[in-house]
Amino acid sequence: MKGAGLALASASAMLAATPALAGEVVITVTDLRSTKGVVRACMTTREDIFPKCIKDPGSHRTTVPAGENVVIRFAGVKPGDYAIALLHDENDNGKADRALGMMPKEGYGFSRDAPVKMAPPKFRDAVFSQGEGTSRLTIRMRYFL
Repeated sequence: MKGAGLALASASAMLAATPALAGEVVITVTDLRSTKGVVRACMTTREDIFPKCIKDPGSHRTTVPAGENVVIRFAGVKPGDYAIALLHDENDNGKADRALGMMPKEGYGFSRDAPVKMAPPKFRDAVFSQGEGTSRLTIRMRYFL
């Protein structure tokens, strides 16, 4: 009986030391107004730089062609709290174009459909928790102009 207790304690310690498995985040993008250009996606755990997570070397980033059906996949995502920012870069110039220096001319979207009120949303409004499995999110593209 004593040996079984030691084996159980040893197995418990090994399980506790096992790192969490990486998962996958699958994003379905809806309401694109055109199939022009690309959709740029950025996912970060860093509240201090969101939504400009290009400044986070540990962020997950990708660019996919705009289309009728856009699905973005991030594999190898460690468990944690993340926020996603999307840009429908219709002219594929690598930046968010603006009218009068402040109004977005291209589409944008955020995880949890975080609201945009005169400025991009805060991390806390867009954050979601990723576990070891697959998270499926739908992000609606919005257009100001």
